[in-house]
Amino acid sequence: MNRLLFLGAGPMAEAIISGIVRKEIMPGTSIYVKNRQNQDRIEELVAKYGINGFNPEKDQLDQFDMIILAMQPNDIGEVCRDLKQKIHPQQLIISIISSVSTEYFEEHLHQQQPIIRVMPNTSSTINESATAISIGKYVEEKHVNFTKTMLAAIGTVYVIEESKMDIFTGIAGCGPAYFYAFMEQMETLAVEHDLPIELARNMIAQTILGSAKMVLLSDEDPMVLRKHVAAPNGPTEAGLFALEAFGGKKAIIEAVKAATERSKEIGKLFNV
Repeated sequence: MNRLLFLGAGPMAEAIISGIVRKEIMPGTSIYVKNRQNQDRIEELVAKYGINGFNPEKDQLDQFDMIILAMQPNDIGEVCRDLKQKIHPQQLIISIISSVSTEYFEEHLHQQQPIIRVMPNTSSTINESATAISIGKYVEEKHVNFTKTMLAAIGTVYVIEESKMDIFTGIAGCGPAYFYAFMEQMETLAVEHDLPIELARNMIAQTILGSAKMVLLSDEDPMVLRKHVAAPNGPTEAGLFALEAFGGKKAIIEAVKAATERSKEIGKLFNV
């Protein structure tokens, strides 16, 4: 892939640009960015990463090997109508637009247009994203390989069936917010018990980080690891009983189910 264009200049686009440049996957001079408004934002990214702002007087959309759609889905129909007039069928289109299927783009762009759908999460900004990709009908192996290499610069990449994208969104896409909410409550309680807020925040974050690493680095599943912590009649067991009694386990399940269902509902707006 020789030239890459981002349509949209938000935090997720910046995270990917940062990863590409930092990992030297492509030179900054081969990366372009375009958005409808806020030229100051474009100039900021150009200065920060050594990339290019899209110049409509000399740049054409069909000059790029790959285009990443990084805008909101509100006006995606208009975006597709405009794109179809300006691109050619061999260009790879990568969408990080939530809930819009590859089938939608295949229907609204050129016949046999290669489309890859991507769901990163906000941890991409620190290169720790759990990112899913789903492959459209007309995608070639070279497209998949490049996309995986590019997105590995912002975290871990999983190739999944598109039918599983909603549950992935409910768990990994929305998951950081659940953990932040959990941390908020623990932090509030710690402060009520006279722990300094900086100490409370750091120890809670370190506890979650260590627990996550235990899962990733050990061969044991979370249930076994939980039992290792919860000695009979000890403080942890008492805490787990309280979590169950006050609906903690059900709340976790219902949060993921609600997010998954909402992702499906939004996706229905873009049925072909």
